[in-house]
Amino acid sequence: MPGTILSVLMAAMVLLAVSVVESREPVRAVIRYGLLGLVFVLVLILLRAPDVALSAVVVGAVLTGLFLYAIGEVKG
Repeated sequence: MPGTILSVLMAAMVLLAVSVVESREPVRAVIRYGLLGLVFVLVLILLRAPDVALSAVVVGAVLTGLFLYAIGEVKG
């Protein structure tokens, strides 16, 4: 069962990554990037790497915040 879940999550990561790259609106791209990071963390938890997953959560949160701040500065 975990192998099936892992395969589905990996496929979701590929689809989300393509979605991020193909997105024309920056805010939507950042939101999709955040979802990609969430799926990545779930994959790391399934692979029994909680320390790396915690690091990915922190880096993802900081980068998402910085991206949104930069978009706000450019648009505003």
